[in-house]
Amino acid sequence: MSSQPLLISYIELRGARARGSIESIEIGCDDQRHSIPQRGEYLFQEDFNQPLSGWLFGKFAVRGETISVSVVRRRRWRIGSSKQAIEEIKISVQDVLSKLPARKFHIAHNRLDITLGLSSSSFPAYLQSAGTSQGANELRPTTEELLNKCPRFRILVIGQSAEFFEPGKADIEKELISPQNDRFVLHDSKGFEPADGVNCDDVKLFIEDRKKREQLKDQLHAVWLCFRIPITGHGDRLLEDGAETFLKEDTSVLQNIPTIVVFTKYDRLLTHIAMQTKGDSNTAAQEYIREHCIQPIQNFAKDAKLSYVPVSSNRGHEEGREQLIELTYKKVTETFGSRLGTPSPVSVVTLMAQRTLPRLKIEGSIAVGKQRYWRTLASSPNFPGYTIQECLQVIHTDIVSVWNFHDPSGYLESEPFRKLMVDLVGSIDESATGSARLTRSDTYNTLAGGAVPLALLVPIILPFAAGLALAQWAYETYQRVNNVHQKFMAYIVDLIHVLEILFTLTSNDSEKKLTRRAIKLAFNAYHGSDVMRNAHVQIKDFDYKVPGRDAVLEKIVSLVTVSRIDDDALIRTVGRIPREQLEQDEEWHINASGRQAH
Repeated sequence: MSSQPLLISYIELRGARARGSIESIEIGCDDQRHSIPQRGEYLFQEDFNQPLSGWLFGKFAVRGETISVSVVRRRRWRIGSSKQAIEEIKISVQDVLSKLPARKFHIAHNRLDITLGLSSSSFPAYLQSAGTSQGANELRPTTEELLNKCPRFRILVIGQSAEFFEPGKADIEKELISPQNDRFVLHDSKGFEPADGVNCDDVKLFIEDRKKREQLKDQLHAVWLCFRIPITGHGDRLLEDGAETFLKEDTSVLQNIPTIVVFTKYDRLLTHIAMQTKGDSNTAAQEYIREHCIQPIQNFAKDAKLSYVPVSSNRGHEEGREQLIELTYKKVTETFGSRLGTPSPVSVVTLMAQRTLPRLKIEGSIAVGKQRYWRTLASSPNFPGYTIQECLQVIHTDIVSVWNFHDPSGYLESEPFRKLMVDLVGSIDESATGSARLTRSDTYNTLAGGAVPLALLVPIILPFAAGLALAQWAYETYQRVNNVHQKFMAYIVDLIHVLEILFTLTSNDSEKKLTRRAIKLAFNAYHGSDVMRNAHVQIKDFDYKVPGRDAVLEKIVSLVTVSRIDDDALIRTVGRIPREQLEQDEEWHINASGRQAH
């Protein structure tokens, strides 16, 4: 083991219903032991961002060969009695290090899911053991620094939140963290029951306490006030007594916190209006909301800076949810701002947490890239002395971190996927000239040509052969490759477009684990498409020598925004792929019979 320790930034342990309830959990290594606090009925979680005695950089430092997790369960022994059972789980540090590029290690043991967040400050030990050049030690993903300051988007939901959560089971102090998306943490109040002054006070005290927190990660980043849209003649009320009290007396506590009023059950209103009028239901619904929802709230909360969005959780009403996400991000950015062009960590983690709008993922990728590694790519001071492979690795990690897929296996950070992206960049000369592309399997299937039946066959064959080493240019140092900026431009644009297609593929199942099959379908959809060819042609023909401007950066931004994946035929093809096809997993490279290719 290297003298450089493995640094763990967080640990999350989630147990299912099992024989015996979990009483306590400890993590240990060397002479360190630390108790992990319980955050929910089956959730134990700790962020290691605060410096503690004997720790390094505020992280849990591991210098030995093994990490131990001690689980104390209370099990029924016989009727009327129980006893403690202690289970010791051993985790090999070498196994953890193998997942370091993905910055997350996951293991399941006896119905307990254990996830370790890994700091890339541990990269030296991993790179030395892998024989990677020492120059890479100083390359750090930009997202690492941002996430160290604010690892999760923190939001409070107040009111009738049944549209989002199960009612009646809320505890405002409890942190609700999804195991499928750990980039946001939710606090849910119990709502404002009639004359429930106690809960009004609880909400106010909670908000005031969070406003006093010094660190960004502990502050509230947004508040949603949720009210069900009342239907006239049905005996509904927009505001219960407790909500009226809060709006009259306590909205000042929301000052400097992005706050949005969310009107739920919008589909119910549309149905009601459609039965009452022959005109445009949407226009009539908006007028109804202004009169029966927005105006009453403004009458109570006269000085509060509130925004309003009607939403529905039903299919066919995605527009409202998209508006809510976009408005939340806009208000967060306005509140937390940026300094000298550097994005706020809160703004970036807001983009990471949302899984609704791919356009915001692109915006987040650009914001992070502009901060350092996309700048002056033609002669970048960030990269001299490093191999192209090492440079692309840190750019790759930043982009994948922003898109934040549910990828516990780390497929998007894996060596096979990185190699696919390098191979794709290597084909820029062929795609730009229209000549034959690189060698591929004879059974290669493409989505781009509209061959939907072929695309749905098992297995999915990738366009590049297995077993080949990286192209020679990837091992060269940054300065030794002619037109090196073209390689970086193509890699960034190609990766973002592939992830955009993958986002479209998995948009209805974003909580399910990402599979290699879904990634391969997205890759094949992009490879050979008009979008890819047009991007490569523009990169090849691009004159980057424009005095006084970072023309390369401007062109990248143009290619990933103006030239987004808007090919209608491609989107229709992707949309016709059955969801169950994406849940099947398979090896990266397989032959026509479904066996792994070598």
